[in-house]
Amino acid sequence: MESHPDLTELIPGLPDEIALECLTRLHYGAHDVASHVCQRWRRLIQNREFYYHRKRSGFTRKAACFVQSLPIHSTSNVKPEKQPKYGLSVFDPITGIWDQIDPVPKYPDGLPLFCQVTSSEGKLVLMGGWNPVSWEPIRDVFVYEFTTRRWTQRVNMPLTRSFFATGACDGKVYVAGGHDESKNALNSAWVYDISANEWTELTPMSEERDECEGVFIGSEFWVVSGYETDSQGRFKSSADVFDTTTGTWRRVEEAWGVSRCPRSCVAVGQNGNFTSWDEVEPAVQVGTCGVDIGDCSVVTGSAYQGAPQAVFVIEKSNQGQNGKLIKVDVPDEFSGFVQSGCLVEI
Repeated sequence: MESHPDLTELIPGLPDEIALECLTRLHYGAHDVASHVCQRWRRLIQNREFYYHRKRSGFTRKAACFVQSLPIHSTSNVKPEKQPKYGLSVFDPITGIWDQIDPVPKYPDGLPLFCQVTSSEGKLVLMGGWNPVSWEPIRDVFVYEFTTRRWTQRVNMPLTRSFFATGACDGKVYVAGGHDESKNALNSAWVYDISANEWTELTPMSEERDECEGVFIGSEFWVVSGYETDSQGRFKSSADVFDTTTGTWRRVEEAWGVSRCPRSCVAVGQNGNFTSWDEVEPAVQVGTCGVDIGDCSVVTGSAYQGAPQAVFVIEKSNQGQNGKLIKVDVPDEFSGFVQSGCLVEI
């Protein structure tokens, strides 16, 4: 397609307001090609306000993004590697289509182990984890743009932390808890502004929370459960909640009623209470990961250790409660273990 430096009209012969509505209806998969038509289209498609215009108009698409083990390819002469390698997959429950995101250029053979991924404004933000070769904790931050299908490396996380809570809202990513390189549980928290590429320290939580889970409910960032340095594996029932409008924390007792690790399996009930996704279906009670995408949820897991990975779409009733479970036929290349996941609205 021939690229033009600029066009005086978005679409020649059409008023700009009508042309804008035409471009708003483009599927996000066509954005990369459309951005090469002319500079004005490129500026528009990559503009933050265009994303929110598409969202308000109902033309964004919600999908589940998973950190998932990649297929093991081996021959009779080469033994398969014991350590699995991970990539990013995206599942659209409306179309039933699975897609693989290109590897991060710095880690072409597999994502950092136990990295965290979250999403805001149609972008994926991947951070932290362990170097897949040395197993050393890293502070790398990468952002994936669906409009350009490219990764960019951003400013590092301020501190080294592993198994922390994360969540995103309005172009900002919040991280809290986890543990440092000496396995000391943390109560510190930071926020990353994606557009400004800047980190800002927040006031600490009420207590240390290692292996906690982050959940956004409205404008509140919930840091659920976790444990302190001296009580490893004994998960708390409490949560710390950060109000992004006031910049203050509050503590909520008895928020997590399950005596197990909350990571990737926290489900939000209709009345705001937390439950565990591993309770919805026996076929996903081990290695459970659930992603709420609005009208439905996508839940993965196994019936027992070593069992095949199963994927279900859980429809919601008019009252917002979990309803019918639909088992998903998954292509072989997307049947690997899911480590974690997040909602992405593209």
